[in-house]
Amino acid sequence: RLHQVTFEVPTCEGKERQKLALIGDSSSSAEFFVTVAVFAFLYSLAATVVYIFFQNKYRENNRGPLIDFIITVAFSFLWLVGSSAWAKGLSDVKVATDPKEVLLLMSACKQPSNKCMAVHSPVMSSLNTSVVFGFLNFILWAGNIWFVFKETGWHSSGQRYLSDPMEKHSSSYNQGGYNQDSYGSSGGYSQQASLGPSSDEYGQPSTGPTSFTNQI
Repeated sequence: RLHQVTFEVPTCEGKERQKLALIGDSSSSAEFFVTVAVFAFLYSLAATVVYIFFQNKYRENNRGPLIDFIITVAFSFLWLVGSSAWAKGLSDVKVATDPKEVLLLMSACKQPSNKCMAVHSPVMSSLNTSVVFGFLNFILWAGNIWFVFKETGWHSSGQRYLSDPMEKHSSSYNQGGYNQDSYGSSGGYSQQASLGPSSDEYGQPSTGPTSFTNQI
């Protein structure tokens, strides 16, 4: 709430000083960003306790993974929105606290005979770090969506749906190959058996070559 921040500046008219206030209000984006961070921290602690001590209840009826998946998606979206809003708010804060913009608010600096200059620039490193960590949290929570999704029943049912047609196709293929092999082997055997004349037709015993030599 920069509009509530007041400071005194010299007027170059004796010892009188002028009270000024900055311009801008980025409190809504900052509060939203901090609120998301606090609730994400509390949920992470609660989820850690459930993972360690209540694993059986977590997996019961697949309700725990589904709730965890929905909350993870929601926090990923909130981190993206909160970080983007706070990045815009921080840019407004930088503009409002720029020494050149602050000097324009002072009536003494508007006189051509006076030369005003800033002693030092504002430090924004901690605020820039908060924006960077906000987007890193979005990447972290968005990446966790896949791992939480694998714990739900949707992932296992999808794998079962894909594996069943494959098993049916492979089993039918094996059955067809077996029938063809058996048919081919039996057919070849019958053809070979019917090529030569049988021993019963000529009235000879099975030892054909031996009886033939005896007759000669």
